[in-house]
Amino acid sequence: MLIGVKTDDFDRIQLFTLTNQAGTEIKVTNYGAILTSIRVADRNAKLADVALGHHSAADYIHAVDKPYLGAVVGRFGNRLANGSFTLDGETYSLAKNNAPNHLHGGVVGFDKVVWDAKSIQGKNFSGLELTYLSKDCEEGYPGNLACKVTYKLTEANEIVMEYHATTDKATPVNLTNHTYFNLAGEGSGDILDHLVHINADHYTPVNQHLIPTGEIASVKDTPFDFTVEKSIGVDINEENEQLQFGRGYDHNFVLNKKGQADKMTLAATVYEPQSGRFLEVFTEEPGVQFYTGNFLDGRLIGKAGKPYLSRGGFCLETQHFPDSPNQPTFPSTILRPSETYSTKTIFRFSVKP
Repeated sequence: MLIGVKTDDFDRIQLFTLTNQAGTEIKVTNYGAILTSIRVADRNAKLADVALGHHSAADYIHAVDKPYLGAVVGRFGNRLANGSFTLDGETYSLAKNNAPNHLHGGVVGFDKVVWDAKSIQGKNFSGLELTYLSKDCEEGYPGNLACKVTYKLTEANEIVMEYHATTDKATPVNLTNHTYFNLAGEGSGDILDHLVHINADHYTPVNQHLIPTGEIASVKDTPFDFTVEKSIGVDINEENEQLQFGRGYDHNFVLNKKGQADKMTLAATVYEPQSGRFLEVFTEEPGVQFYTGNFLDGRLIGKAGKPYLSRGGFCLETQHFPDSPNQPTFPSTILRPSETYSTKTIFRFSVKP
């Protein structure tokens, strides 16, 4: 049991551990559906925790600036411009918790509530099923949204994340996981030497408030071209307006789906040369937000007792595009009562010699 704040909800906080025969271990808490730890082996079979996180539920609850370490974010992950959207002729106003925008579901989004949890088991996996009912008007969103998030740790060294939701009123839904990775080990320094490939020929440029302009721009001849593997640090400090807006990479990449919009495809790979750890990300989503921890500033102390410095972790948040309810040319994020929201993302770990 994690140490939490003693209220009617927070005394239900628990921590669950999943393992496989390879020795990989992940930990998940039902507070915020947070993935708190990922212990995987390097090329020498040495285990290390590669997910940034805190020691206790209290640390997550009271964290400085709430950086969403490991959390499931929603009802709408990423930003909504000016904290509002119009749906079926009605305008909804939301918290501007990332002024002037709404970010990751609001003041008390899915990352700050206690989910119901139960362990599940399959032939080649151990898992955890988390459910939460987001009530009508919660954080300003319409409809009672019944959500289920499932974590599975497989014998193939995969973390499989499955998201499902139904609603009784039309509402925007865009769920994702906000784990910060450092494949050298959390708290071990920056991630600038990690080698990244992103399966995207295009990305969505943003304005100074990190809201997409609506353009689908080519990555060719820009710092956003990860179609060929390169280190995070090689272009991150270039004189580039988009990098200046994000203080580095904090952008949505439009994945190459080749006419298979909802099919499982490769989103990205990341290789850490010193440890040999290799991460592959597969998703059914149309986009991925590549974020390089630019707003970490050393005030958060991690599980290894070391501060999380700027660019001390990277995120690959599989998603529909930011601000989609306000961007008619983007793939729709509106869920209606006759529909089921269903999407899957896989994080696969291995090593290279």
